[in-house]
Amino acid sequence: MESEKQLAEIQNVVDDALRLAIQKGATAAEASMSKVQGIAVSSRLKEVETVEFTNDGGLGIAVFVGKKKGSASTADLSPAALRLTVEKAVEIAKYTNEDDCAGIADKEFIAADIPDLDLYHPIELDTQAGIKLAIEAETAGMDSDSKIVNSDGASYNANLGVRVYGNTHGINAGYASSRYSLSCVLIAQDGEDMQRNYSYTMNREAHLLDSAYKVGIDAAKETLSRLGAKKINTAKVPVLFHRDIASEIFGHFVSAISGGSLYRQSSFLLDSLGTKVFPDWLTINEKPHLLKGLASSPFDNEGVRTQDMTIVESGVLQHYLLTSYSARKLKMQTNGHAGGIHNWLLSSTGESDKELLEKMGTGLIVTELMGQGVNIVNGDYSRGAAGFWVENGIIQYPVHEITIAGNLQDMFQNIIAIGAETELRSSIQTGSILIESMQVAGA
Repeated sequence: MESEKQLAEIQNVVDDALRLAIQKGATAAEASMSKVQGIAVSSRLKEVETVEFTNDGGLGIAVFVGKKKGSASTADLSPAALRLTVEKAVEIAKYTNEDDCAGIADKEFIAADIPDLDLYHPIELDTQAGIKLAIEAETAGMDSDSKIVNSDGASYNANLGVRVYGNTHGINAGYASSRYSLSCVLIAQDGEDMQRNYSYTMNREAHLLDSAYKVGIDAAKETLSRLGAKKINTAKVPVLFHRDIASEIFGHFVSAISGGSLYRQSSFLLDSLGTKVFPDWLTINEKPHLLKGLASSPFDNEGVRTQDMTIVESGVLQHYLLTSYSARKLKMQTNGHAGGIHNWLLSSTGESDKELLEKMGTGLIVTELMGQGVNIVNGDYSRGAAGFWVENGIIQYPVHEITIAGNLQDMFQNIIAIGAETELRSSIQTGSILIESMQVAGA
């Protein structure tokens, strides 16, 4: 297979880089390399707008001379360029300060068995087929209703890649992966009112993407639903974060329990291991080895083995997310999170989206978030939002130009339901999240 040949070639380059590093005076080293081929096609108003082909690859190496670290990278993989890159990394290391926490991951944590997670499903990178899909999505959406008056375009992306990691503890391993996506963004107008919205589909397997027709029609429906948006009065009400954007709430939780935030003393969840941070019914399981998972990986960016973990059990925080460096800083052990999280699965209280509305009664559905008003140090949360106003469990009208505010610690504790209809296009798989009460600032 072509991917296996490419994998072996990259492993040879990584091996050469590590061997050179030791020869040049490094006491330890790690190297990573990726090779990605892909196409990106976009259309606008049913005409081709851009066609891009990528063929990127490069090697990065970090060397350690005792407790001193130096790094360098190169896209030129010729023997001379590789030698120069390694020499520069070693030279840099000699001039950096010593850091007792520096170094490659401890050998006991390095992945030994590399499971096949079925992440690679290649197809021909056919630009004409991509153009056809983008235009078909846009056409379906624009032709579906006379109020769809413009388009911000449709895009098709296909990427095939190989990633390899190696270090001087002996690991030199990699895997191939694929990812495909199709999106469409439309603009609707009714009188003076103009609104914009989108739809998208993503998968490791191209044939499992939603049809271009469905993506276009869904984009049109989402856009039309925004017409007639109003401002609302300032109030404290229940807020339902729609599953499309609900993962953002838990993205802030990821930041707060990441080792980097913790050893810098810049998280509102310092010293929170073993404490209750969510309701009793809420559990978060991490499953790095899900077959075809969008965030699956047999090892992290330091070669540390990934494994199933219960991050939160019955509301209680069980693990921080640690790299080798942050673990040493915190006098703990790395747990495979260099580079991020791996397929978080959140528990649900079992309600359908309709039942969540009934449970909320009167309040706000948030379908779009804007701005960066989140302070991980103290948990303060304030963001622009748009969505729908709900009364007696029934959507009344769209709303916009509002701000929602609270504190993440309170928001986490006051989650009263997570819906059963789960968003699967994210590394955090969750249903819609109902929070008991938040401050909503409107007109």
